[in-house]
Amino acid sequence: MSAQSLARPGHGGNLTWAASIAGCSPSEILDFSASINPWGPPQSALEAIQTHLGDLRAYPDPQYRVLRNALSQIHSPLEADWILPGNGAAELLTLAGWDLAQQETTYLLTPAFGDYRRSLSAFRARVIEWPLSEQQGQWSFPALGLDKRGGLLLNNPHNPTGRLFEQEMIEPYLEQFDLVVVDEAFMDFLRPQQQQSLVARVPKYKNLVVLRSLTKFYSIPGLRLGYAIAHPDRLHRWQQWRDPWPVNVLAAAVGTAVLQDHAFQQHTWDWLSHARSQLVNGLTPLPGLRPYPGAANFLLVYSRQPVPELQMALLKRDRILIRDCLSFGELGQHYFRVAIRTEAENQRLLDAMTNILPSL
Repeated sequence: MSAQSLARPGHGGNLTWAASIAGCSPSEILDFSASINPWGPPQSALEAIQTHLGDLRAYPDPQYRVLRNALSQIHSPLEADWILPGNGAAELLTLAGWDLAQQETTYLLTPAFGDYRRSLSAFRARVIEWPLSEQQGQWSFPALGLDKRGGLLLNNPHNPTGRLFEQEMIEPYLEQFDLVVVDEAFMDFLRPQQQQSLVARVPKYKNLVVLRSLTKFYSIPGLRLGYAIAHPDRLHRWQQWRDPWPVNVLAAAVGTAVLQDHAFQQHTWDWLSHARSQLVNGLTPLPGLRPYPGAANFLLVYSRQPVPELQMALLKRDRILIRDCLSFGELGQHYFRVAIRTEAENQRLLDAMTNILPSL
């Protein structure tokens, strides 16, 4: 398939497109465009798949009791009926989009992950963009407006800027808006004492929905597994709208297993703190680049050079894929996002950037 026949992707991880540009097989691409833990899937996940292969001949438990109980232990004292597993956070985001579309208006914190607009437009939600502001190299939360009601959709840590919002910064919005959906897909990448999750606030606020992903931290995007935390009445309603068995038996088994894999969790936290510093310190002195500080496993970088040119050069010369930010309309062609990978892979990216930038 030629590069000309493939449209530029609006999401990271499209290795078929990248390989068509680089003239190689997809397996040869070093992918910095998808923010997936480079150390996974953990052995616990692979062992769970092997152990539960025999379960493929039976339907999943439609209540997912084992997985929900495992998740409730992680989020104790929440009971299992406050938790709903899904076919990735994307499926649950679609259900949240239906709920948000029932509001008179929904405020969307921007720049925003493209799938938010998909879920909202699917149900013809009336969307008002609510942009972050950049001040002195930091992205700031919008000021609270007393006239704002309806729905609010945001993520924390924020994608693509990497900004972590403190709980106290978001909680006033829970008092004001009729429905608040907070996507915490990258929260697991912070050590527990550093997290600013709103999960503990859910019992207090019936209008709060928290979405979580297991695919990024545990590197299992092909299995598709996420979960929502919200009032049981809302989750029961969502359950009636969707397919009876959205999570397959292998994904449910893997989710139950990896939640107990404390060694993998600790290894990820230890790696990320060093690898993030390596990448920030390596990108900062390169001509025309300005990385933003971030709390997740990716970095947003400003580039004086138009990113599509840089992206093409990295693919053709080094078979390295970075995520352009063209799909984030507020950012455009002078920003890119890179996942944080192993230290050796990070160095490969830094070396390639060092060689390419002067020639562009």
